[in-house]
Amino acid sequence: MKNLVHIPVMLDETITLLNVKPSGTYVDCTLGRAGHSKAILERLLTGKLYAFDLDQTAINDSQLILNKYDRDYLLIKNNFANLTEELRARNISKVDGIIYDLGISSPQVDDEERGFSYKTNSRLDMRMDQNQKLTAWDIVNTYSYQDLKDIIKTYGEEPFAATIAKNIVNFRNKETIDTTEQLTNIIKNSLPAKQKNKSHHPAKKTYQAIRIAVNDELGSLKTSLVQALKLLKPKGRIVVISFHSLEDRIVKNVFLTVIKDPQYEVYAKLPIASNWTSNYKIITKKPIIPTEQEIRENPRSRSAKLRVIERVS
Repeated sequence: MKNLVHIPVMLDETITLLNVKPSGTYVDCTLGRAGHSKAILERLLTGKLYAFDLDQTAINDSQLILNKYDRDYLLIKNNFANLTEELRARNISKVDGIIYDLGISSPQVDDEERGFSYKTNSRLDMRMDQNQKLTAWDIVNTYSYQDLKDIIKTYGEEPFAATIAKNIVNFRNKETIDTTEQLTNIIKNSLPAKQKNKSHHPAKKTYQAIRIAVNDELGSLKTSLVQALKLLKPKGRIVVISFHSLEDRIVKNVFLTVIKDPQYEVYAKLPIASNWTSNYKIITKKPIIPTEQEIRENPRSRSAKLRVIERVS
């Protein structure tokens, strides 16, 4: 039986900072198992929630949860990179708040058929959207050594990316790499003994990298955030929870682009000050992180960082 339990990370902090208005329009860009969506619906009266997910299983499971609430909501099966297009198709041009809970959900990891986990043996897949053509199998078995190395090094920040990529290519020259067990063993055999004794699993970084590549997670995130900023009403907020340094860097940089004077470098050399003011303000000067208690209760929250920006005018 599949484990459908997912514990939303920093739920109280997220909903408090989203500042939900009962009559507002809100978007959950990462529906998952509806943890944050449920909390938003509980605070709505005449407002409406739009929630996105690529995973049809997540949408089906969430429908069962949210149907219990007599509130107005709509679940949308699409990439949140298509945020503006999907909302415009429903005559929505401005919203009061948007939330992102990035990364992979516990049910996806725990579903042995999805190929996300290095802890179980299954066919290499890792697709959030099961209708998507590109899978982890394709990347592992057809991408060049250089592309594999770049993916593992860039998205996984894995110092032994070159060795892992070389050993993947050497192995697949003899037989295809069809399962997570095969890939995990290749990764383990590519690392020095001292790396295998560390607290995190030796395959964690490589699996993360391949998953990000399969689903174009970073590209979609940047595209979506740029749209989200333009969709906000005055006093509207975007709340983002990230679990990876590259995700957090994108969030931080996209937020900074609308805070920083585009002519900053010019005025820095002049004796006069710029009269430019931003339409936005960053609510979290430093990212909020989980409490020790939350980490103990939900170890997957350990790397989470929460950032918030508000449109002021």
